[in-house]
Amino acid sequence: MAFGAITLTLPRRTFSVIIRSFYLIRAASASDTPVYFSQNSRGQIMSTPPLTAEINNRVGVITLNRPDKLNALNNELLKLGINQLQTFARDPNIGAIIVTGAGKAFCAGGDVAVMETGAEFGPSGTPHETQIEILRSWHEFPRLLNTISKPTIAVVNGVAVGGGLGIALSCDLRFVSETARFGTAYANVGYDGDFGTTWQMTRLLGEAKAKELFFLPDIISAHEALRIGMVNRVFSDNALLDESTKLAERIASGPLVSFRYMKENVAHASTASFKASLDKEAETHIRCSQTEDHAEGVAAFLEKRTPVFKGI
Repeated sequence: MAFGAITLTLPRRTFSVIIRSFYLIRAASASDTPVYFSQNSRGQIMSTPPLTAEINNRVGVITLNRPDKLNALNNELLKLGINQLQTFARDPNIGAIIVTGAGKAFCAGGDVAVMETGAEFGPSGTPHETQIEILRSWHEFPRLLNTISKPTIAVVNGVAVGGGLGIALSCDLRFVSETARFGTAYANVGYDGDFGTTWQMTRLLGEAKAKELFFLPDIISAHEALRIGMVNRVFSDNALLDESTKLAERIASGPLVSFRYMKENVAHASTASFKASLDKEAETHIRCSQTEDHAEGVAAFLEKRTPVFKGI
């Protein structure tokens, strides 16, 4: 991978910037916290990138950054998001990943203004099969959220509908504000579902409730979402980010090998027989027993102290 160095002079701060492939630029400031900028398809630095990322205390934070569009999804945002998830997944210094939205929304799903032009999945005249492949390429974003080995957390600060709901549901956990709102919204524009909403809602809520929320796309509140099992915790608007960050940092400092196998085992259990699940647990349990974190956890318990896990 080729790297080129440039220097950006920004208000109050000068960053030494390393240009990376896949549209990302990492700026190393005086602190150890990396800040990410982005490039458009012509390689130009975007003053307001559609997605930003940073690392704080072993937590990678991805922010959907189109607040004027309620963080509606587009090609540039999703390309950046896919690459950033891949980068965070490889980084041994990251133990958990947060996805959130800038401004007053988490994500409004597809951009209705673009839908109106008929160019949501390519210019007018784009072959049907090509449009399918474009959407499939975008679906790599929720797939990674669901399958990468590190715990993923949606911090939902406002509306999450359509594809935005799919992104939230594809995370392992959902921490939301009291004013967060959720809905499928597909029936309102003559769509059926994407970004994993069908699969996730059926698994989380059951077939009957999933069909109800698709056929009758009413917006539901944060507390109703908690009641039906769609989200994990509800915080006040002012406390959402702080409380979610504390929980994410707690997870990020935990036994990451164990978390990886927990995530695998839960996914496996949803389709496997009880016997197959028991067999998989036997395998992964023994693998965990051979980690440094297991030895540290046992020693800390016997010594009545807090364990210091290394993720190995």
